[in-house]
Amino acid sequence: MAKSKYIYTCNQCGYESSKWNGKCPSCGAWNSFEEDVADISPSASRSSSSRQTADLSESILELADIGTDDDVRYDTGIGELNRVLGGGLVKGSLVLLGGEPGIGKSTILLQICQYLGEDHSILYVSGEESARQIKLRAARLGVDTENLYLLTSTDAEAIADTIASSAPDIAIIDSIQTMSISRISSSPASLTQVRECTNLFMHTAKDREIPIIIVGHVNKDGAIAGPKVMEHIVDAVLYFEGERHQSYRLLRAVKNRFGSTNEIGVFEMIDKGLREVANPSQMLLSGRPHNVSGCCVACVMEGSRPILAEVQALAAKTSYSAPRRMVTGFDFNRLNIIIAVLEKRLGIFMGTLDVYLNIVGGFKLDEPAGDLPVALALYSGIMDKQIDEELIAFGEIGLGGEIRSVSHITQRIREAERMGFKLSLIHISEPTRLLSISYAVFCLKKKKHKQTQDPKDFFSPPYST
Repeated sequence: MAKSKYIYTCNQCGYESSKWNGKCPSCGAWNSFEEDVADISPSASRSSSSRQTADLSESILELADIGTDDDVRYDTGIGELNRVLGGGLVKGSLVLLGGEPGIGKSTILLQICQYLGEDHSILYVSGEESARQIKLRAARLGVDTENLYLLTSTDAEAIADTIASSAPDIAIIDSIQTMSISRISSSPASLTQVRECTNLFMHTAKDREIPIIIVGHVNKDGAIAGPKVMEHIVDAVLYFEGERHQSYRLLRAVKNRFGSTNEIGVFEMIDKGLREVANPSQMLLSGRPHNVSGCCVACVMEGSRPILAEVQALAAKTSYSAPRRMVTGFDFNRLNIIIAVLEKRLGIFMGTLDVYLNIVGGFKLDEPAGDLPVALALYSGIMDKQIDEELIAFGEIGLGGEIRSVSHITQRIREAERMGFKLSLIHISEPTRLLSISYAVFCLKKKKHKQTQDPKDFFSPPYST
């Protein structure tokens, strides 16, 4: 009979320990250890001297002898998803799709089944819903392909054997947290179960050259539930972002062995499922208020795509002993740095003001080029001066008050021109009374202006000293 013992695994990095620790010695995370049961078989307790080794010298290959002509990508039929995947679903790859419940993971998978089912056979394995429930959702989405096959099971080993024997062109596992291996005594969704099931499906995908998409739920912190090592196993990690109560969804690639990372796809949730948004800049700028202070448009890069996003800032007198700082879609620590620079370099005291910052549309502004539009929005909100609605800003702010140049300027300018903006590149090299943090300011304006323009003209009504 196999013996069992308790082990403690860090849910952030997968570090295992024989005792519980308040702080992980590997990644430094606090209160991240979870109790699990590890099986110790008699074979595992044998001495290393009795282990039989195999000679793998015949399996060594030369780099020049390895061919890449058989590298096949399946077109999913959704352009935004193909962009995030790097051109399509690679044959023999293991893709992890994560997101909050109800955000649209199962919906988009059924939608791609309609397109892929025209030429390929698809095995959809569900551990959460019955076959009838999947049928009802497929009918609502208009999925009626004859090459879609359903399987409801939670036995990971049986599912892997079924995939190997039936040999579908594409397999979908929904979700990985419901799968379990019977020889592991821990409960489903535990760290050990999630890791071992992912390893099992990875070997199946590589051995059979079958692309497998697995669905993973996220925990309260927004990370995929399971050890961090799970992301190291798979070939690509895709995250669905956005609020369930909002219509827009962002699909972000945080890891991709077959394409670029940090690519995003924009979708809109409608009655018939998810609809791709080919022009995210227009979507994020729709409904933009007019003649309102504290608003500025940013031009940021998401992967290889420039996107225009609206930044809103509001400053109000605080009623608390300590002022509040509320941020949505922007790094909280970065906001504090920008506030400190504005106080030091411009002399704007914010110690008695509550500051609220919001990136419209559920968009996350995590690029350094977003510093300048945030600073301009804050300045506009505090001074109650309207920023010219035809102005777009991008630039990184340093602690010395300088605004540094950013990369991909050409792509940003082309995106602005595509949106109907006429280029007016303004470079301010001398500190001014209004903008003492002006070193390399890049602005775009719709209308043509004279070559030399006073920085105070960016604000309407005219700035008065």
